[in-house]
Amino acid sequence: MKGVRAKKRFGQHFLKDDDIALAITEALTHHGGYRDVIEVGPGTGALTRHLIGREDIELWCVELDREAGAHVFEHFPELKERLIFADFLKLDLKERFPRPFAIIGNFPYNISTQIMFQVLANKDRCTEVVGMFQKEVADRIHAAPGSRVYGITSVLVQAFYRVEHLITVEPGSFVPPPKVRSAVIRLQRNEMKELPCDEALFRRVVKTAFNQRRKTLNNALKALPELKDRVPEAYAGLRAERLSVDDFIVLTQAAGK
Repeated sequence: MKGVRAKKRFGQHFLKDDDIALAITEALTHHGGYRDVIEVGPGTGALTRHLIGREDIELWCVELDREAGAHVFEHFPELKERLIFADFLKLDLKERFPRPFAIIGNFPYNISTQIMFQVLANKDRCTEVVGMFQKEVADRIHAAPGSRVYGITSVLVQAFYRVEHLITVEPGSFVPPPKVRSAVIRLQRNEMKELPCDEALFRRVVKTAFNQRRKTLNNALKALPELKDRVPEAYAGLRAERLSVDDFIVLTQAAGK
């Protein structure tokens, strides 16, 4: 886009379709009662221009690319100190945002999964996420048990968020066009305030199970001392992709006994 060069190292593909940009911003629902909205990687301001004038939110933009940040500041000077030049993955969101917030963005593809783990690290305050992802990543986040793309990210995210697919976006909607299709999904915090099991152990169980997803759980989980000879019989002959979030909670509870 004019004034900003897309940089491969930042995974940048700037959205040029204004109808899609508007649809993304209108997908914010105030779920959880937030006012602060954090836009990750505003780039050329495709989403920013639809968000900046809204009286129902307070917009914050986080941009690592200095050229893109300067472009955003030039066109939206009213952001002032709410334009943060930083790596979103390294931001201490708990310190900066003491009240509930939402996250929105045409997310850089090379860090989109890491953005989800930043969301999970701040799940007590991040009540909604609306984001553009590479479709393959969006499909993994949204996948149901039994799907071939259901995996670690699916389980860890869906333990705390409801996930909806909103839009599939073709490469021609971006400059430069990516080599893959994209998708917009919405995450909304669910009622699970905390897991009824050890959360750190839950993550280990999920990761260990999927790291050897072709094996049955009885074999895949032998690498986890807490579950050696403790995999419930109902799960022993299944593969990880067959288990729901609730099943993984039961499995973790068995490991903690």
